[in-house]
Amino acid sequence: MRLILLGPPGAGKGTQAARLVEKFSIPQLSTGDMLRAAVKAGTPVGLKAKAVMDAGGLVSDEIVVGIISDRIEEADAKQGFILDGFPRTVAQAEALDQLLAQKHMDLDAIVELKVDENALLARIENRARETVAAGGTVRADDNPEAFKVRLDAYRVQTAPVSAYYASKGTLKTVDGMMPIDDVTKALDKVLA
Repeated sequence: MRLILLGPPGAGKGTQAARLVEKFSIPQLSTGDMLRAAVKAGTPVGLKAKAVMDAGGLVSDEIVVGIISDRIEEADAKQGFILDGFPRTVAQAEALDQLLAQKHMDLDAIVELKVDENALLARIENRARETVAAGGTVRADDNPEAFKVRLDAYRVQTAPVSAYYASKGTLKTVDGMMPIDDVTKALDKVLA
């Protein structure tokens, strides 16, 4: 199973990805985690990324796609993977399409968790409360101001990715506002 999970911050992608990882025994590929791992491993692409990050810059699409290219060749990704947080732009989606074509791989699904943006703020605040109650540390970006910035960035950069896949007829949607278990059941249906 090779799939992309799309949706704004707070839509529940991480929660659902964790369930899909368990169900399909495939890795969830987070670009941030992959970048850090490539830098730590000192791979050629990781060294390029390190130079950019050390200079305070944003890692280019070319470097990110290179890291994904390396990562999906690893043994644990042979049966598939979940891309979460990538592609973030239409240019990245197009680059991913080219990469997968070169590797003779197809995506099994591109699924967007559709949510009511107004309800997301309450969801983020609740997640922060639950994290504190459980003795955890709240993510720095799980506060209303930072969340609004992330949501604005999502609307400008990433929401067009959904339209890109919809125009190709490959986008499936799931109501991300349902209870977590119901979202999981709906995902199971669209992935069946």
